[in-house]
Amino acid sequence: MHVILLKQKDHGRWTDTRTLNMEPSFGKPLDIHFVSSTDSPEFARLNWALNHSSIIGLDAEWKPVRAHQPTFPTVLLLQIACRLNSDDSTQEQAESIVFLLDLSEILLPSIYELLRDVFVSPDILKLGFRFKQDMVYLSSTFRSQGCDSGFDRVEPFLDIATIYSHLHHKQTRRKTKGTKSLSFICEELVGISLSKELQCSDWSVRPLTEDQRIYAAVDAVCLIEIFDFFQQKVIKEGAFQNVTELNGLSLNLGLKQILREATNPAIVLSSTTFCEAVEMVRATIIEYPQRLHAEQGASFRKSSRDTRPMDYMLLQIVREYGDKIILTESDGKPRTSRRKGKRKASTGFKCKEERVYDTDEWQGPAPWDSLLGGDGSPKFLCDVMVEGLAKHLRCVGIDAAVPYSRKPETRELIDQAIKEKRVLLTRDAKLLRHEYLLRNQIYRVKSLLKNDQLIEVIETFELKICEDQLMSRCTKCNGRFIQKPLSIEEAMEAAKGFQVIPNCLFDRNIHFWQCTDCNQLYWEGTQYHNAVQKFIDVCKINSTA
Repeated sequence: MHVILLKQKDHGRWTDTRTLNMEPSFGKPLDIHFVSSTDSPEFARLNWALNHSSIIGLDAEWKPVRAHQPTFPTVLLLQIACRLNSDDSTQEQAESIVFLLDLSEILLPSIYELLRDVFVSPDILKLGFRFKQDMVYLSSTFRSQGCDSGFDRVEPFLDIATIYSHLHHKQTRRKTKGTKSLSFICEELVGISLSKELQCSDWSVRPLTEDQRIYAAVDAVCLIEIFDFFQQKVIKEGAFQNVTELNGLSLNLGLKQILREATNPAIVLSSTTFCEAVEMVRATIIEYPQRLHAEQGASFRKSSRDTRPMDYMLLQIVREYGDKIILTESDGKPRTSRRKGKRKASTGFKCKEERVYDTDEWQGPAPWDSLLGGDGSPKFLCDVMVEGLAKHLRCVGIDAAVPYSRKPETRELIDQAIKEKRVLLTRDAKLLRHEYLLRNQIYRVKSLLKNDQLIEVIETFELKICEDQLMSRCTKCNGRFIQKPLSIEEAMEAAKGFQVIPNCLFDRNIHFWQCTDCNQLYWEGTQYHNAVQKFIDVCKINSTA
């Protein structure tokens, strides 16, 4: 078990906490337990947490596989983030506990009953993001290990995409087009930036790296953070708060029954405080989740788990917005081609991609080469798949642009690269088919992690990086800095109505730099020096200090 503080974005500034190269953050302790055996203290802790949580976030990881393979991928890691009930959480404990179940080590039949009960427990709201696919793969994984029936349902369940859709619909009065990514939703709703660098890493290799563990934990706990935002929004809007609204529910409430049977209801009301009345109401809805789901046609198993019912507010949210995942027999079969010849065509397409992979080495020369009339200054265009690489290139002083629009068409990328004489960097092999339009102006990046991608580009294009270049470009817009540094007085004047300068910088003799394009201000603080040292190490620069 280890507790890690992750950084949180606050109006463009990052708090000074341990990040381990991971961008997402919560500004609070994250209690992570790696469970690889049912005999371990971590597994006992998992059992305890599930009995004392009304909300859990679910996610799963598996090794990336090729398309159209005849079997489902094997789930290698199941993440369960538990939000402890308020009376079970102390100041010493993190609000959320995250358990990483190593399904490659645990005997799956030994945890099958536990997970099946949790998935259908009426006392636990399950949160996920497009979790049906995870559920299909998870069920297939357990069936392959002797658990014949696998998993067939999750309820009550709430999809984060549904939460976002509801919030966006209420704000704009129109439904959004398409489903946003989890990182987009997390950034927009709770201001937390999720890094997806490790999504396609090899989850079958043991031991998992520290970064992989944190990545997996954050993906689960962010679901609870988004739900908390949603719940606060519901409470703020006043929904479900009026006790008289209970009369509309299909429940035989205790207080209602008392008033109906009392000879003098006025006496009962005058001698009963509001708090006592609320407790009487709550005491009579212990079985509300079971009744609620029975109304919806759900069939619950009897569970021996010592769980407690959801509180009234959570029950109302489940009733109003809750859903369920039910797997059918067809879900348990990998999808194959429905039309004759499609499989063959798909195979041909794969071979075509493989041929492209064989010829995606950089040929050169680059458009900035002096032999082609260029100025010798490297310029790149990073598509959305390597947008993080663009920021790294800017940090080492390299001109790295991004597409004009958030979801550019292929033609737009090609036009921008040609017009600005840039090399297009991408991880999309399909774009290499347009090599005839972008002669020596397209390169497929092979590395997954940003640091590795940076080194790959530097070595491939033989870029010269020196310490004086570091942090010489605006990471926000790619603009260059004004050559002369600003004093604190000049910086304060430039920041008026545009940017906030922390008060702690007023008494320090530091330089400020301003972008010539977007006017963003930067200063040589701790974050600056840490970034410089990071890129000195990554690029193996001989420091002049």
